[in-house]
Amino acid sequence: MDPFVDFMRLLRPRATLSGGVEASGRWAIGYAQDNELVFCRIAHGSCQLLRPGHDPIALVSDDFVLIRTVAPFILASGPSITPVDSRELIEIAKGRIHKTVRIGDGIGGPVGLRAGKFLFDTANANFLNDLLPALIHVRSNDTALRHVRSLLALNEAEAREPGPGSEFIIVRLIELVLVDILRSQAADPDQKHGRLLAGLTDPVTAKALSSLHGNVAHAWTLAELARTCGVSRSTLAARFRQTIDMGPMEYLLRWRMALAKDELRTGRLTIGQIAEVIGFQSSSAFSTAFSRTEGCPPKDFRSRVRSEESINLH
Repeated sequence: MDPFVDFMRLLRPRATLSGGVEASGRWAIGYAQDNELVFCRIAHGSCQLLRPGHDPIALVSDDFVLIRTVAPFILASGPSITPVDSRELIEIAKGRIHKTVRIGDGIGGPVGLRAGKFLFDTANANFLNDLLPALIHVRSNDTALRHVRSLLALNEAEAREPGPGSEFIIVRLIELVLVDILRSQAADPDQKHGRLLAGLTDPVTAKALSSLHGNVAHAWTLAELARTCGVSRSTLAARFRQTIDMGPMEYLLRWRMALAKDELRTGRLTIGQIAEVIGFQSSSAFSTAFSRTEGCPPKDFRSRVRSEESINLH
């Protein structure tokens, strides 16, 4: 079982396009703190990414950034410029045929930005924090991410010469970019990961994760999992906590609850059936564990998330 695939199936990432920005001279765009995953590609020109407490990051043509808005940030031609709120630009772009907004004082080199954000399954969006660091910067000259570069090249070609279904194609390509970036991060032990991706770079922890995901309903014990991984219980516990910041049994409970929340939101299984599928001996034991970790009984959670989604559809 591949835990990485499980994470993607659980999150169901979907890209949305915010439109393009053509900037020149002095300009700045501000992004509020709202814990979303924003992406931006520099179509041409250069700019700076400014975050409180961090050094500026220079972005050049064909660079691509993924940034979780756990703190506000600014894209700008330089420092000390009052930014335009990105949400205002998105609203303006919606009313334009080509969804492009022009900003800046016009005195200076032009810069083109193509931006958007990713939406995730709301029941388990918190898993995103454990998959991704706050910022991933894919540089235009980064040869290690050749698949990402190829996908971005296809994206740019589609944007330059749009045809029937272009927006659909561009959105799907951006979603593949996200998956490939995450996959590349998981394969590189030198990268700064989120906790779950860090676990996939460690051979002992990765084998444990694969075993847990492969048979989530099994009555796992630390001793049995350690034997499966070919290490002692103390070694497994230490490696797991070092990479994922929790013990194996704590992780197993969390993964079971994530699967339960996904089924409660999207599926038709009864609470008793869900309990059996994820490894609980009874629906009452499952309900007790769910209430303790999620703050409400499974029945209430199912009602709430389905009600919220019904409201969002209208």
